[in-house]
This record gives sequence, C-alpha cells and structure tokens, in this order.
Amino acid sequence: MTEITHRFVQAGALRMHVAEAGSGPLVLLLHGFPETWYSWRHQLLALAESGYHAMAVDQRGYGRTDRPDGVAEYTILHTVGDVIRLIDELGENHAVLVGHDWGGSVAWNAALMRPDRVRAVASLSAPFQPRPDRPPLGTLRASAGDNYYSVYVQEPDVADEELARDPRATVRRALYGASADGYPWNPVIPDGGRLLDIWPEPAKLPGWITEEHINTCATDFERTGFTAALNWFRNYDRNWALTNPWHDAVVQQPALYITGDRDLGGMGQGAAALIAGRTAAVPDLREAIVLPGCGHWIQQEQPDQVNAALIAFLRSL
Repeated sequence: MTEITHRFVQAGALRMHVAEAGSGPLVLLLHGFPETWYSWRHQLLALAESGYHAMAVDQRGYGRTDRPDGVAEYTILHTVGDVIRLIDELGENHAVLVGHDWGGSVAWNAALMRPDRVRAVASLSAPFQPRPDRPPLGTLRASAGDNYYSVYVQEPDVADEELARDPRATVRRALYGASADGYPWNPVIPDGGRLLDIWPEPAKLPGWITEEHINTCATDFERTGFTAALNWFRNYDRNWALTNPWHDAVVQQPALYITGDRDLGGMGQGAAALIAGRTAAVPDLREAIVLPGCGHWIQQEQPDQVNAALIAFLRSL
C-alpha cells in the first residue's frame, strides 16, 4: 500500500519539511496561503500510484520548514531558489512543478528563471501574470483602495495579530469563505473591520473540510504564527523590481492551468487570457480547465478531477 512519508531536506540555508510518496519522475507540489503540504494530500497518493515521485513541501515560512526573519527574506528569488536547491539536494536534474495560489506564482517564475531545471508547470488558480510596467501595490491601491486584502496586510503586525488570535477560526473561515460554498466573497475589508471579516463564519462546513483538516493546518499556525506567510505579500513591489530581467519573458515549457468557476483568483485578466488560449506568454499551454462548482481550494474541493487532469498532463510530456 502506498504511504505518505515525511523528512527534512537541507536546501541551501533552509531546512525544508517535505511529504512524499512514490518513485519515478519528480513532481513538486507547492502550496499557497494559508496552507501547508497537507493541501496536496489527495494528489500525493494519486500521483505516486501513477508512477511519479510526488513531493509536497512546506514552503519558506510555513509548517515545519524554517522561518527566516525579515520581510526581505521572502522574495520570489528566495522562494524560487528554494525549489531549485531542493531539486539539487534530491539529486535530480529537473522537476515538474505544480503550484496553487502563491505556489503557482513560484512555479511560473521558476519556469521563467530556470528553464533548465523546470520540465513543465501546472498552476491551480494562479494564472501566469506578465510583469506589469509599474509596481503593483500602487495600482492595487488606486483601483481597490487601502482595504483591499493584499494592501491591508502590508501594515506590519496588524493582520498578523488578527489571524493569530484564533488559528482554527482563521483556517476554518478562510477555507469556507474562498470555497465554492462561500462564493462570492468580498476581498475588501469593511471600514473599521479586520481581515477575517471578508470570510464569514460558516453555519455548516462542506464535506471536503474536516475537523482533522482544520486541526492539522491550525496546529502548524499556532506554532509559527502568520507573519512569515504574510511576508510573501509584503514583497509585491520588491518582487517587481527583482524580476526586471524577465520583463516580457515567455514560459516556454509545457503548461497546464486549472481554476474553478467560483474562484476569484481565476477571474482576472491573466486567467481569462489562458482560458481563451490567447496568451503569447505561455505558447505551449496544453490545456486550461475551468471546473464547474469549484472555488479557490481546487485540489481539495475537487480532487478527483484535478488528479485526472494532472496525470493526463504528466503523461503527455
């Protein structure tokens, strides 16, 4: 019987916790916010049983992976570098990267920056976003205001403390609020409110959210807090400056995009271009899939559909 095992890998200066199953070509699974390796539990076994070495990592600042101090330790160069060093330490020449949410951003950027090490890329929810002409935070403030959640969390300590008051409530409300059952949700914090106000307390949890799920994720955040995870957001403008060498760069590798029709992450301009097949920035996009009745937590809300799509993509390489 295939089992998920755990270990630590020293990736440069970062000690990374990984969960893995199977053997064969390496597939790295990269989670988003506010999650851990656990969000890929359904994919680990399915990929392993299909002949792949599936590995889900706790990314920088999450779970049992190291949490460096300082906002500037969480740039896209650091997070992409972690993935490349992990591939090195595993003794592999390359890997397929599968990311969700922030993990999707890491996967796309790793494909751009290190095409020699990234064989193919699949992203859930997070579309490929060509580098804009201006720093993104100013654009966000101008279009959505200071209470837009990605802008709101820029203030040190505020969202950190709000989310850490009750990690179980944070995980529960985030999972429900951004799911198909919580759709639509408003990403703008009400005046005088707090971050969790954008996700209502659920009257009843959908079947895919279990108490084990909530407790597993919340226990990690009880230990780590949320500052490291929020520091990823606090590098928007720094990431923009650091990625200047890749302005107008193209993702040449085979790619897969999956989103849900109730996922706000899949409703922007970048996602629309992928879904319509009209983006020159990802010329080898093999497929763009929109799952009906699916929210943001794609691989957890509809694991069977995601597993089938990922396995078909991997077998096409």
